[in-house]
Amino acid sequence: MSKTVFYTATTLDGFLADDDDSLDWLLTQPIDEDGPFSYGAFIATIGAIAMGSTTYEWVLDHNDRIGDVWAYEQPCWVFTHRDLRVVADTIELTAAPVAAVHAEMVAAAGGKDLWMVGGGDLAAQFAEAGLLDEVVVSIAPVTLGSGKPLFPRRFDLELLEVDRNRAFVGARYRVVGPRLPPG
Repeated sequence: MSKTVFYTATTLDGFLADDDDSLDWLLTQPIDEDGPFSYGAFIATIGAIAMGSTTYEWVLDHNDRIGDVWAYEQPCWVFTHRDLRVVADTIELTAAPVAAVHAEMVAAAGGKDLWMVGGGDLAAQFAEAGLLDEVVVSIAPVTLGSGKPLFPRRFDLELLEVDRNRAFVGARYRVVGPRLPPG
C-alpha cells in the first residue's frame, strides 16, 4: 500500500527555506549520498510526486542554473493557482484540493509511495486531509531565525527512527494528527 511521505530538509529552527526561498544553507552542508536517510534510497521507493508552485519554480530555476531540465521520471502534480511553465509531459498543474488529487496520484504510483516534496503549507494540507503518513526530515546544523516553516500549523508526530548522516540528523515520524488544544 502506498504511503504519502513529506521527505525534506530543515534548519534546526524549523525552516525549509529562508525568507527569499533560498536553500543556500542546505546545499553547503556535508552529507554521505549513500548514508542514512539518503535521497537515492528514498527516490527509489517513489512512484508519484506532489509539490507546491514555489517549490516547483525553485526546482526549475535551480535546474536552469545547472543545465538540467527535469530530473524526475515519476508523474508530478504541481499544486498552483497560476499558469506555470511545464517542462515535461509527466507534470500536471492542478488547483484542486489535495484530497481530490490523492487517489489519482496513488493510482499513478503503481504501488510505490508518494513524495510530498514541499512546501510546508502543502504538506500541512495533506496532513489535515489525513493523507500524509510520514515526515522524513534531515535536520541541518543551521538556524535562520525566520523563513518558510516546515509545518505552518500544529501537528502531533510520533518518532519512528533517527540516525546521523554527517552534518544532518535524520528522523522519520508518523503523522498522528492535528495538535489539539489541551483540555
